[in-house]
Amino acid sequence: MAAQHDPRQRIEPYLSRLFGYALSLAQDREQARDLVQDCALRAFSATRVPEDAAAFRAWLFRILRNAFLDGQKHRAVRAAAADDEGDGPNDEIWRGDDRLISVLTVRLGMAKLSPAHREVIALVDIVGFSYEEAGDFLDVPMGTVMSRLSRARCALLAIISESRVQSLPIAAKRAVK
Repeated sequence: MAAQHDPRQRIEPYLSRLFGYALSLAQDREQARDLVQDCALRAFSATRVPEDAAAFRAWLFRILRNAFLDGQKHRAVRAAAADDEGDGPNDEIWRGDDRLISVLTVRLGMAKLSPAHREVIALVDIVGFSYEEAGDFLDVPMGTVMSRLSRARCALLAIISESRVQSLPIAAKRAVK
């Protein structure tokens, strides 16, 4: 296999974006790492690898998405059991960092979106696919991607707006009493 066609060398520039997409799908860092590793293993063992850079990128993301969908069946029982136990997000210390609060707010909002909304936001806003590329990836027209993305962004904004109203800082809650 020629070095220029070796997926081991070609996959490296996409690893951080693959991880971001995996994290948006899985909503769990460990599972996202596993998805990226599974994607890489599947790519390394493939007998036919797209040569065109854009096709190669779409191929990698499709492998990752299919790995996620395959794993959904196996995780469904475990996820239902975890929900019954009431597992919540990891406790983190709030230090008043506005950027951290914004990132956490968006991440929590993304977690509350439907999987379809989360996926279209991840493909366009996180991974950086064009509307056309996302449409090809999802096998829908570009206009459908645009309308889905618009609805997904509106849903995310509504979730974030609602959470900011409901979660006053501790000092403000004390002052209200």
